[in-house]
Amino acid sequence: MRSSQSRREEIVRLARSSGLASVDELSAQFGVTPSTIRRDLGLLTSQGLIARTLGGAMALTPHPESSIHQRASEGYEAKRAIAKWAAQQVGSGETILLDAGTTVGAMGEFLSDVTDLIAFAAGLTALEALADADNVHVECIGGTLRHLSQGFVGPLAEAALERVTFDRGFLGADAVAADRGICEAALDQTRLKEIMMSRCGEVYILAHADKLGKRPFHAWAPIPPDAVLVTDTSATDDQLEPFERAGIGVVRVP
Repeated sequence: MRSSQSRREEIVRLARSSGLASVDELSAQFGVTPSTIRRDLGLLTSQGLIARTLGGAMALTPHPESSIHQRASEGYEAKRAIAKWAAQQVGSGETILLDAGTTVGAMGEFLSDVTDLIAFAAGLTALEALADADNVHVECIGGTLRHLSQGFVGPLAEAALERVTFDRGFLGADAVAADRGICEAALDQTRLKEIMMSRCGEVYILAHADKLGKRPFHAWAPIPPDAVLVTDTSATDDQLEPFERAGIGVVRVP
């Protein structure tokens, strides 16, 4: 059993790294009673190290949202492998939706051989990747551009999605948790992703292993039970078990 001081230091670290931890989760992790955890949280709050939330704790300093350029080099090989596998699921004559983000954007280079393809792009990464793909009919959903993520959001983007359906949708995420869904920095992002998933016959969530189980922000889009999580082989069984238990399909791409 950890000492009280080391346990509290670890609670602060967890609150800062994952954004949110519940009393029950902390109690199970440290092998102490929920009342002990509540006392820890109360003390850490009084010291200004964390802020209390309903049922748990979060860091006082919000988890910073990295820009699309900062994320481009993170998990580069894993992202390319995931993007290649995802592109191989697309058939000729399909209409697909490509979300914003670096992993989904990387699919563009692997779609050059798909004939009669219609691709709706929700961000600049996919638009740039398909700009010279003469075989692909490209549509942009439009809306307000978020400069950090280079994705489109807002009422115009939502209205565009309400007027079309897709054979397949490929979505990115800042993080993914089986019990909550897709995590993003802003509510307008998760609202748009909810609409996206409701308009797609098949939903694929592309996320390398480092994004699984994390809770860096507080905006969520629930994942439909028939969705497929596509990740890389560095994802552990412990990371993937909650998704499988929730009925979400899981693919590990080498």
